[in-house]
Amino acid sequence: MNDKEALIQPDRGQDAITIHLVDGDGFEAWAKTLSAPQRAALAGQKFTGKGYQTAIVPNGDGWFAACGVADTAKLSSWCMAKLAGALPAGTYRLAGGQPGPALFGWHTAQYRFDRYKEDGDSEGPRILLTQDVAAIAAIVAEAEATNLVRTLINTPAEDMGPEQLEAEAAHLAKAHGAKLTVTRGDALEKGFPMVHAVGRAAARSHAPRMIELEWGAADAPRVAIVGKGVCFDSGGLDIKPTSGMALMKKDMGGAAHALALASLIMGQGLKVRLHLLVPAVENAVSGNAFRPGDVLASRKGLTVEVTNTDAEGRLVLGDALTKACEDGAELVMDFATLTGAARVALGPDLPALFARKDETADALLAAGDSVDDPSWRLPLHDGYRDMLNSDIADLVNSASSGFAGATTAALFLDRFVADDVDWVHFDTFGWRPVDKPGRPKGGAALGLRAAWHMLRKRYAG
Repeated sequence: MNDKEALIQPDRGQDAITIHLVDGDGFEAWAKTLSAPQRAALAGQKFTGKGYQTAIVPNGDGWFAACGVADTAKLSSWCMAKLAGALPAGTYRLAGGQPGPALFGWHTAQYRFDRYKEDGDSEGPRILLTQDVAAIAAIVAEAEATNLVRTLINTPAEDMGPEQLEAEAAHLAKAHGAKLTVTRGDALEKGFPMVHAVGRAAARSHAPRMIELEWGAADAPRVAIVGKGVCFDSGGLDIKPTSGMALMKKDMGGAAHALALASLIMGQGLKVRLHLLVPAVENAVSGNAFRPGDVLASRKGLTVEVTNTDAEGRLVLGDALTKACEDGAELVMDFATLTGAARVALGPDLPALFARKDETADALLAAGDSVDDPSWRLPLHDGYRDMLNSDIADLVNSASSGFAGATTAALFLDRFVADDVDWVHFDTFGWRPVDKPGRPKGGAALGLRAAWHMLRKRYAG
């Protein structure tokens, strides 16, 4: 698909094929308005108005489409997404109403990752018309940000290393007039020692770096967005098994979310002073890899005993979070594909949300529910802080107990965030193991829209 195609366009009365939305409760009444041949066509396609059902119905010399939804009075982001992938290329208009939130899923359903394989869907775009012209730009921006996350995650590590994450940040900086600062290689040892330790074993072409972007008026509220950029995670010397490495190209999913959220903030002109930070590394194995038992210095001044080299994401985030707090950020938000424990607890669809302030957590949860991007809050339970105690350093990077792994990881990060800062942590999977309408298998944006809508409401002025 050509990303420049306008998949959502203003309805100015142009020729278009009609789409009828039908739910189970209203199916019989709607079917009575149709001709006998049309009802027969629906019966032949086993269409009864259930969610995600689709049908093509003859209509004179042409045809219209039918789409089953859960409730015609309450459309979701995804209710028309299956139809967007099933219909022939062309222009479409909804009968008797406007698509509303379904515009988003219509757009994202037509995403294809075709960098390495020619797209088999070569017909062209499916265009949906809407009379809500004012909403188009915002919906398209969110869909494009979502697709950016998908593409960055789907790209293999050889083509999406620290250098490529830097290039993506440079592209955003140039597009929006932002300031880009990058600290690379051995220069990290002084200012970002944990980032240096994790990334130093990688080949020179994948050298570690701290990527920082700043944008917005100097007197605007300062918001820091941090994304874990582990471009491939072998596990380090505590090496993963083959099966554990299979999806580790996605371990920079936090960075993908942070970059996409930054693009929304800048592109939509949010009234904030944005500070984007992406610690970008490859956790590799070589003679100079950091070791189990090493004690690392940190930017914060805390010392960290390495009890697991496969718990490296929290190390690079620790230095980044410290830097994020140094310039007076009132809100710090990080995204990370951090723990398998969060996936065991919540599965692949729900990011684990940690927040210091109840009101911030509530705002994020409400925002996510309103745009079909839900999260689930887990606790920053003080009683588990002693699981991170070390005999020889200020703390360990991985608790020896197998309990509460997502919480202890979040508590580790909490030690590197200034006490007075409103801090939010998303432990997100960044991947869909199976296709869903509008949400293909592969890289996934989970928590992105929730964060964006919360920020947009909080800083609307």
